[in-house]
Amino acid sequence: MASKKRKKSTDEDTFEDPESDASEDLDEDEDALGADSDDEDFEPVDPSEDEAGLEEDEEATAAAPSDELMQMHSDVESALFTQEPPEHGVFAAAEALQGINNVVGVGIGSAEVDLDQVGDDGPGAPVLNVYVAEPASMDSVRACMVDGFGVRALSSDRVPLNVICTGIIETQPHRHRERPSPNGISVGHKDITAGTQGALARGRSGTRRRRVLLLSNNHVLANSNAGKGRDAILQPGRYDGGRNPRDRIAILERFIRIHFDGRPNFVDCATGWTWHRRVRREFIYRSGGRWRYFSVNNRPRTCRVGQLVGKSGRTTQLTVGRIVDCNASIRVNFGGGRIANFRDQITIRGLRGNFSAGGDSGSLIWTWDRRRNPVGLLFAGGGGFTFANKIPRVLAALDINLYT
Repeated sequence: MASKKRKKSTDEDTFEDPESDASEDLDEDEDALGADSDDEDFEPVDPSEDEAGLEEDEEATAAAPSDELMQMHSDVESALFTQEPPEHGVFAAAEALQGINNVVGVGIGSAEVDLDQVGDDGPGAPVLNVYVAEPASMDSVRACMVDGFGVRALSSDRVPLNVICTGIIETQPHRHRERPSPNGISVGHKDITAGTQGALARGRSGTRRRRVLLLSNNHVLANSNAGKGRDAILQPGRYDGGRNPRDRIAILERFIRIHFDGRPNFVDCATGWTWHRRVRREFIYRSGGRWRYFSVNNRPRTCRVGQLVGKSGRTTQLTVGRIVDCNASIRVNFGGGRIANFRDQITIRGLRGNFSAGGDSGSLIWTWDRRRNPVGLLFAGGGGFTFANKIPRVLAALDINLYT
């Protein structure tokens, strides 16, 4: 007897995308071309510069750094290269690094035209370049140089320096722009720094069953309760260069409010309604110098102490850890004097260094085995430990099923 052919699913044909405006239509064109809009502003240098321009460049670089400046550079470099890796406190999204942990490099360059950075020798004179991971004021960096690195000469405002924000300097983290956007990559509400695209989902009822939803934390997608429905969600996140509306991949659809009044919380989660052609179900990681992708099961697994788990996130990328607690009650600092109490949380310790860091918030956590069953949603960390909401609570609160 001939077997019946299984009818092909047409679910993807019935997905409903958010309404587009003119800017979205332009963005779709960019996606179709696979173009990085940053390239549009690139202008190659003309090799036929006139000799006068070359002479000006030679004169501008003629001044040699003073012995005092070279000594400051050497002192900071020595301290920088010997300091211990920072211990991350409790974080939410991409928490600002503090003090000496925010300094990622030092060099010597020309004084900028900003009057705050020009010393007695005038614009263009050699000054100390201080590279920082996150934006910092001139005064705070100067204080860090004096108190943290012992460069007493910089205690005087008459000694100039340049503050250059580079972000964390590392090889190929998950902070680039990619379409369709995979899980484990930088994403965020238009007004926050950046977090992680955790997973895709679909609603369990009504019209939400026909929507492709992007799952992450409230503090990543909804700006810790401050977001409004249809707010833009960017990929990459704003801190990683994302701009609205150019990099919009979703709009805020639903979030579970975080209580800061002493009441217990169980989840820090939210969904964005996404254009389904701008996202993909797979998770990203890097291997052999190439971006690679893998799938995760959509069937949740109950937390178990001793369980090996993994995650792919914006900052620390692909990591493995072990669950050490399935019933943690913790107080989480969200900044601005806001403390939230969380009950019935998962605690994870990394096996090879930290399991997570600031910016990994929103990552889906899954069993480190061939099945890769979802276990939790990463949202906080401190002292080398990571904390996650139990994924069944997240799915129930948002009334969604994972779409992996």
